Amino acid sequence: MRTAGARGVVACFGEALIDFRAEHADDGTRRFVEQPGGAPANVAVGVAVLGGRARFIGMLAQDMFGDALQAALVVRGVDVSQVRRTADAPTALAFVALAEDGERSFSFYRPPAADLLFQSSDFVENAFDDVAVLHVCSNSMTAPAIAATTLEAMTRAAQAGALVSLDLNLRPALWPRAVDPTPTLWQALAAAQLVKLSAEEFAFLTADGDPADTVRRMLAGATQAVLVTDGAAPMRWWTRGRAGTAGTFEVEAIDTTAAGDACVAGLLHCLVARGIDGGRLAAAFEDDATREDLLRHAAAAGALATTRHGAFEAMPTAAALATLLETAR
Repeated sequence: MRTAGARGVVACFGEALIDFRAEHADDGTRRFVEQPGGAPANVAVGVAVLGGRARFIGMLAQDMFGDALQAALVVRGVDVSQVRRTADAPTALAFVALAEDGERSFSFYRPPAADLLFQSSDFVENAFDDVAVLHVCSNSMTAPAIAATTLEAMTRAAQAGALVSLDLNLRPALWPRAVDPTPTLWQALAAAQLVKLSAEEFAFLTADGDPADTVRRMLAGATQAVLVTDGAAPMRWWTRGRAGTAGTFEVEAIDTTAAGDACVAGLLHCLVARGIDGGRLAAAFEDDATREDLLRHAAAAGALATTRHGAFEAMPTAAALATLLETAR
C-alpha cells in the first residue's frame, strides 16, 4: 500500500458557501462583507496555503456565488477538477455576527443549496487513488441523500487506502427540526480514523452520560485518534492506548470563524508531510515527540486563523506558521 506521503493529496468533500460577516459603521449602520467559506472548503484552502496538495470535491451552484467560490479556490491553489456545477439550487449563505472577543454566531440560508445535490454518480471512477486523506464534516449529512453520499465517500476512500478524517462541525440549525442528528453523526464517527470535535460537540454527544463512555464508543470503530479543541484552552486527545492534553498559543483573537478548520488543515498537512497514514495514526499520537509536533502545528494554525477576518482569507501561510512555532518555543 502506498504511504500518505506518496499519495500526497488532501481531498475535502462537502459544502462551500458564502459567509456574510456583519460590520458596523461609526453611525451604527450594519453592512455585510462577502467572504468565501464552508468548513471542508476552508480545510482545502488551509492545506494549499501551507504548501500542500489540496483538492475540493463538491457541488457548486451555477450562480455568481458559485463562480466566486470556484475562483477563490483556484487562486489559492486548490484542485477543483472534481467540482461539479448545478443550476438546480443556489449557493448556501451564512450570515456571521462577531462578539467583542471574536466568537461567532451564524444564521444559515440552506436548504435549498447546491452542495446538497452531489450524488455518488458525481464522483469520478478513481476519485481517491492519489488521496492521502479524505476530510469530511457533518454539514454534508443533514439530509438523507447527501448523508449517504458522504458515507460512501468515506468507505471508498478507506478502501483505497486513504486516512479518513472527520471534523463534526455540528450546526444544529442546518438539520430539520424534527430530525435527531445523533444516529447519523455516529455513523460518520464510526467510519472515521481521525475525529476532531469541539468541546461543545463532545458535550452534545455525551449528553447526560459519562464522557469516558463517549470516548470508548468512538474508539470502538475505525477511529484511531480523537482530538477535542476548546478555544484557547488545552486540547484533549485520546487513542485506545493513551490520552492527554496539548497546549495552545496565546494570540489576540478577532474572528474565530475558521479556527477549527485551520487547526484541522495544519494537522492534516503535517500528517501527510510526515507520511503518517491511517495505519500509523495511533502510533503517531502515542509517540510523545511526534504527537507534540503534530499538535503544535494544528494549534498554531488554529490560533493564527483567529487573528484575521474571514475563512479562506484567514488561513495562515507556512511562513507565518513557522514564525509562531519558533517564537513561541
